[in-house]
Amino acid sequence: MARFLWICLGGAAGTGARYLVSLWAAGAFGTNFPIGTLLVNVIGSFLLTFVMYVAGTTGVMGEDLRLALTAGVFGGFTTYSTFNYETTQLFRTGAWATGSLNLAVTVLGCLLSGLAGFALARLVVGR
Repeated sequence: MARFLWICLGGAAGTGARYLVSLWAAGAFGTNFPIGTLLVNVIGSFLLTFVMYVAGTTGVMGEDLRLALTAGVFGGFTTYSTFNYETTQLFRTGAWATGSLNLAVTVLGCLLSGLAGFALARLVVGR
């Protein structure tokens, strides 16, 4: 039961962080492109991969902490469903170039970010 509560608490923290990043991005970059959603998905991809590698190759993180971070914080932080909705809305309204750009940058950005998280984790762990 404690593990479940830690995951829920982590999810609340991740959701709050996602909201703050989205507010900041809208103020900094405007709302023509969903940069806030892109940022949280790329950052979340990096952090999730980093934590999973460190947790799987060292003894520095227990199972409860790993789950609170990955299923909780990063699960609440990343926003695939929001990405999907925003992209389909761009296509629906005829903004095909912007929708296609969002699709390509998100998929490639998250993949590269995950690989970067893996590389940094290997460097930190030394394996």
